[in-house]
Amino acid sequence: MKIINVITALVLIINTGACQTRTESKHNEPSKGKTKIANPQIPLKVVKLELSETEWKSRLDEMQYYVLREKGTERPFTGKYYNQHTNGIYCCSGCGMALFDSKSKFDSGTGWPSYYQPIRKDLIIEFPDISHGMKRVEVVCARCNGHLGHVFEDGPQPTGLRYCINSVSLEFVPQ
Repeated sequence: MKIINVITALVLIINTGACQTRTESKHNEPSKGKTKIANPQIPLKVVKLELSETEWKSRLDEMQYYVLREKGTERPFTGKYYNQHTNGIYCCSGCGMALFDSKSKFDSGTGWPSYYQPIRKDLIIEFPDISHGMKRVEVVCARCNGHLGHVFEDGPQPTGLRYCINSVSLEFVPQ
């Protein structure tokens, strides 16, 4: 077990760029809405990614922009990951940073992918959300401030939390 922890630490030290490998177009820009992450890594420190709204619109497809930048939501049971059970890492589809491990994913019955914890707490930011007449906690990516979903206190142990995340906010990298 100690050898695995040492190897993991070395990989994290060498690769601090997160899940940032993307499919590039011939103009050296990310393919719109087509994030392809080759080797997900967890950054040692989160470095903010700040883009103009024009840059976000060129980087994201229409649904990604609606959810990540305008705080929208996809309809339940329609996202590509709500019923996925493959081992791997879920990264932000806006910036590519690793956010959730499939080991923390569970079936909440809500129609959205649900996790009981992020890979590391500093990879996400939580904000109070009182929109739509509800009292909730919004979850955003710590790197790009993209809206991911909400966290609720009705999840399984060991945390008792349910991070209810839009599939369109995520890209999955199988292990």
